[in-house]
Amino acid sequence: MGKIYMTACMKGGCAKTVTTYNLAYSLKELGKKVLCVDFDSQANLSTCFGVENPAAVPVTIGHLMMAQIDDDELPGFKEYIRSRNGVDFISSSMMLSAVDAKLRLEMGAEKMLSEILEPLRDRYDAIIIDTAPTLGALNINALAAADEVIITVNPQLLAMMGLQDFIKTVKKIRTRVNDRLSVAGILLTMCDARTNLCKVITEQVRDTFEGQIRIFESWIPNTVKVGESVYYSEPLIEYAPESNATKAYKNLAKELINYEG
Repeated sequence: MGKIYMTACMKGGCAKTVTTYNLAYSLKELGKKVLCVDFDSQANLSTCFGVENPAAVPVTIGHLMMAQIDDDELPGFKEYIRSRNGVDFISSSMMLSAVDAKLRLEMGAEKMLSEILEPLRDRYDAIIIDTAPTLGALNINALAAADEVIITVNPQLLAMMGLQDFIKTVKKIRTRVNDRLSVAGILLTMCDARTNLCKVITEQVRDTFEGQIRIFESWIPNTVKVGESVYYSEPLIEYAPESNATKAYKNLAKELINYEG
């Protein structure tokens, strides 16, 4: 049975979507069957997978959520699971914004995504949910569906500010909604080891959370190759196989697998 991961951060610009994308392909290279779920109405992950017009995709995660809310039968897997270079994904679109508003009026709203993903567990080794940098009804759904959360942190002061509050929210969800939920670890992204600020905040993260929450040994360097690969809709493992960022994501995938074992 596959494990469901959620990649999360409470501030934009922390390489959360890029991490979802490249972690998926790194796990695929290790022989894992992976599904990515774009659970952000901005559909940035869908763009990474080469979807030029998310609004034109016939069935997105927004459609599935609406069907779940309305107790309608979900379409067959082939109608909403797409594939690119060996990794499967479910697209998003702006329709997810309407879902977010509707969820606030629904009973048992936090379980809608879980009910969509649970039947898919047996088809994949890993399901990775990419989320928006906010804490609303959609992210509560993602936390209720996930087994583990990968928290991406850009080593800058503002990126650190919401981290403690988010971890408190994870604990509340585990107590009240999803007792499987845990934090897989904190992943430092966009690191420029040459700057003093990066060194100071990295040390702050380790001092604050060491012994409480796992901090991945892998950290993602700041490199133009990441942006270029997104522009060309290619994972780093294909676009720049020898880059330090590619090696870092490969190591992260190995850390996750070894941690499971």
